[in-house]
Amino acid sequence: MRRRAAVLCGAATLVAGTVTAVPAEARPPHTAAAAHAAPLSWKKCGTKNYPTLQCASLEVPLDHARPNGRQITLALSRVPHTAKKYQGPLLVNPGGPGGSGLTLAGFVASGLPKAVAAQYDVIGFDPRGVGKSSPALDCRPGHFDAVRPDSVPTTSRIERANLERAKSFARACGEKYADVLPHINTISAARDMDRIRAALGAKQITYFGYSYGTYLGAVYAKLFPQRVRRAALDSVVDPTGVWYEVNLAQDHAFNDRHRAFMAWVARYDGTYELGTDPSKVEAKWYAMRTALAKKPAGGKVGAAELEDTFIPGGYYNGYWPYLAEAFAAYAKDKDADPLVEAYERFAATGASDDNGYSVYTSVQCRDAAWSRDWRRWRADNWAVHAKAPFMTWSNAWYNAPCAFWPTASLPSVSIDNGRVPPMLLFQATDDAATPYEGGVTVHRKLARSSLVVERGGGNHAITLGGNGCLDKHLAAYLADGTVPRGAGEVDAVCEALPDPKPLKSKVTSMSSRGAELHELLGFRP
Repeated sequence: MRRRAAVLCGAATLVAGTVTAVPAEARPPHTAAAAHAAPLSWKKCGTKNYPTLQCASLEVPLDHARPNGRQITLALSRVPHTAKKYQGPLLVNPGGPGGSGLTLAGFVASGLPKAVAAQYDVIGFDPRGVGKSSPALDCRPGHFDAVRPDSVPTTSRIERANLERAKSFARACGEKYADVLPHINTISAARDMDRIRAALGAKQITYFGYSYGTYLGAVYAKLFPQRVRRAALDSVVDPTGVWYEVNLAQDHAFNDRHRAFMAWVARYDGTYELGTDPSKVEAKWYAMRTALAKKPAGGKVGAAELEDTFIPGGYYNGYWPYLAEAFAAYAKDKDADPLVEAYERFAATGASDDNGYSVYTSVQCRDAAWSRDWRRWRADNWAVHAKAPFMTWSNAWYNAPCAFWPTASLPSVSIDNGRVPPMLLFQATDDAATPYEGGVTVHRKLARSSLVVERGGGNHAITLGGNGCLDKHLAAYLADGTVPRGAGEVDAVCEALPDPKPLKSKVTSMSSRGAELHELLGFRP
């Protein structure tokens, strides 16, 4: 789940659960051709951090119902196994939709215990439409160029301006990719994964996905249960709310997480000098927002860009010290430079994300039903904004193209599945991007699964980021299939890592595994 690395879905018509029947596009093709694929040709493409990476490409059908029709290309990466004991391919996905997974293969291979990683070919891939895959979507370059209209439509003029942006984006996608858009969706991406499996010559795959990647993995398991060897899902999407209800829950959860950040700033009043009362600190943040709506900082950071800058703090508290420095500088001294620097460093939108956003909207707008009645969007989002003002309207406009999308939507997919091997789920109790209830729901739907909870954790994507307790469960599962079994709703509990401390100096490098992970999941600090 990405936009900011995670699934950010705008309010649309209520999806009352999921459709039990599998959509026609999800059914197996009526030909055996899908089971065959040409061997992959791997070439060295290592980087400084991941020198053993190899790359290849794979052609897959644009339309899996017509396997001999137009072909598109997927970009793949691999860290090859080195141990005598070989457990097959481990496919990894960073979420989004729209996230590139090529470098993630190196990150996962280096983050697991060497003895475990050595037993797998760790396989990354750019899903259809993404990054180095072809065609790579870019519907409307510069869609997020500053300064954008205020996200909160307090006047009809502001609302019209934001509506025109959404309509223009949807129209541009339809004009540039009319033949491609019907085939950019989670079901097609899951079928691509099975083509990757076949090209690797494997009867089964092991899978590890973050965020939206948990939904992709669950859909794959629904379509191909016999081809799942193991699957670990970190920060789990609630499939019963795809994509409407999860958005509303997310708006509330991000508001709570922003308030946790305000409380953290108040706790360190000696550093930031913004007061010891979290509610008063929060009031100063909204006063900053009001001021920037009138006069953008450095001509770049208006109210909408301020939200882009601070939303990443809801995903990862490692950004809090940097965001707090920028907040304090502006609130106390009207010094705009640190705020502009934070926007350029942390904002989750911009030219570098044009491709990711194009795929994000294409997948989400196609995956499930969205209301085409803007009056419904307006009523729903104002109702949520009244209780959760931090990012409700920002989130709504991010997804508003779905109200005008040029393709029809597919029925949702139920992921109820008792036929797959035990799957391992990871969920933080205070995750904003994929709230806790999603992990519980999927745990119930996957009858043989196990749920590992990070108690008190508010970060999104929690394994391989520094919590040794979580990582031990992941490593044990990948090593031999071991899953914890508890007596209640939760099978194992790990305590969250401590919140960060204020910066000790102006040095702003971040070298932790957590920071590296969240950069790979969509942030580019």
